Amino acid sequence: MTKLSVNINKIATLRNARGGGVPNVVDAARNIESFGAEGITVHPRPDERHIRYADVKELKPVLTTEFNIEGKPIQQFIDLVFDANPAQVTLVPDAEDAITSNAGWDTIKHKDFLNEVIAAFKAKGIRTSIFVDPDIKMVEGAAETGTDRIELYTESYAMGYAEGNLNAVKPYAECAILAHKLGLGVNAGHDLSLPNLKYFKENVPHLAEVSIGHALISEALYHGLEKTIQEYLKILK
Repeated sequence: MTKLSVNINKIATLRNARGGGVPNVVDAARNIESFGAEGITVHPRPDERHIRYADVKELKPVLTTEFNIEGKPIQQFIDLVFDANPAQVTLVPDAEDAITSNAGWDTIKHKDFLNEVIAAFKAKGIRTSIFVDPDIKMVEGAAETGTDRIELYTESYAMGYAEGNLNAVKPYAECAILAHKLGLGVNAGHDLSLPNLKYFKENVPHLAEVSIGHALISEALYHGLEKTIQEYLKILK
């Protein structure tokens, strides 16, 4: 079964829009776990426009499932991850002005940097994952960094699927097969949703985990959080 990690950034975005503590990020994470999700993902950014660094520190003691912290490995982020000691850290090459993640790592160009950062996290016993585009060369490059996993950036699949292009899944299947051969675990995330996840899951082998936030929280506005999570879990079995 592929694990579901729920990204709770959008819950924090809603809280921050009004100020105060409603909705409560920690309570939401507890509920998400109780509804069956196998992990909680957060993606703090330096401007703290959604998840705040303080949220990460409050979440760590109460979570009972896998905690995945995503972000660009600047020193502030590295220090936060060391302090929180999550099950997994996912390295994302965030651009300063990006609203959301919009590209994977060039694992060849940044090989030395990724080697250094990954070695530091692994020395602390933290599983590492690199956010990559569905590109064979980038997967091969990731294997050279010492990472434990890759996370396939799935926006192009989601866009292709919405337009009726089922072949959009093929690069992901090819990359997943190669990653598995190279000894890497395979995660996936970005714009996955209830309409497109089933086809992705059926056609991409060796899928260990999906991280889903924006679509899941949006769907929960109509169907409720518990029911929405249960629908995702049915697809991932």
